[in-house]
Amino acid sequence: MNYFKTFMLLLGMAALLMGIGYLIGGMSGVIIALVIAVIINFASWYFSDTIILKMYKAKEVDESSAPNLYRMVTDLTNSAGMPMPKVYIIPSASPNAFATGRDPEHAAVAVTEGILGVLTYEELRGVVGHELAHVKNRDSLIMTIAATISAAIGFLAIIARYAMIFGGRSREGGGIISLIALLVIAILAPIVAMVIQLAISRTREYSADKGGAQFSGQPLALASALKKITSMANVQPQQDLSNPTTAHLWIASPIKGRGFMSLFSTHPPVEERIRRLEEIAANG
Repeated sequence: MNYFKTFMLLLGMAALLMGIGYLIGGMSGVIIALVIAVIINFASWYFSDTIILKMYKAKEVDESSAPNLYRMVTDLTNSAGMPMPKVYIIPSASPNAFATGRDPEHAAVAVTEGILGVLTYEELRGVVGHELAHVKNRDSLIMTIAATISAAIGFLAIIARYAMIFGGRSREGGGIISLIALLVIAILAPIVAMVIQLAISRTREYSADKGGAQFSGQPLALASALKKITSMANVQPQQDLSNPTTAHLWIASPIKGRGFMSLFSTHPPVEERIRRLEEIAANG
C-alpha cells in the first residue's frame, strides 16, 4: 500500500511538472528545468554519504571500537539479506539515527551518542532495523527523484515570474487571464510540489517502520524507541540536528510541525507510527 501511494504521489508530481511546463511555454522549458534539477540532485544523491556524514562529524567505527553496535548491525543485515553497511557514531547528545548512501552496496548507518545512552538493546535493534529498511527500500533514490521533480517545478516557477515581468507568452495570449495564470503557477506550484514531496517522505517512514519491525522481530521495541526519542525531543529540542535539508533522514524529525504545519513535516505523527507498530505486533 505504501509503495502504491508513493508511486501515485510521484505520478502526481510528474503530472504537475508537465502541466506547468505546457502552460508556461511547452516541453522545452520542462526539459531544461529537469536537466538542471537532475544535475543538482543526483550529484547530491551520489555523494550523499560523504556530504552528510561530514556535516555531522560522524566517526566510522568497527567491531573493535564499538563491538555491540557493530555486531548488532551485522546481525540485522544478515537477517535482512543485505550487504554490510559502514557504521558511524555522531558526537551529539540528541537521541537519533539515520541511514544514507546511494544503494545497499554503498550505504552507511549512523547513530548519535545520545541514542546509545538512552535506548535498551532491543529498542536500538528496532531503530537500526528501521534504518536498514530505508537502505533496502532504496528510499534515498526515491526521495532524490521526488526532490528532482520538485526542484524542476521550482525552476519553472522562476521562469513564470520572469515571464510576468518581461512579457513573453502572457502578452501574446491576450492579457490579464494569462498573467493571473502565471501568478498562480509562480506562487502555488512550488508549495504544492513540496507538500507532495513531504507526503512521499512520510509514506517511506511507514514502510521503514514495517521493515524495521520485520528485521528486528520486535515491533514493540521500535515503538518504545520512537516514544522515548520523541518525548526526550519535546523536553530538549534537537537543535544541533535541526538542518531542514537533512530532517527527512532521521528516524524522528528534529523539526516539529503541528496542526497545519504538519503538512510540511517530513515524518508522519509518531502516535500513528506507534499505533501501526502495535498492530503489527498484535497480528503476529
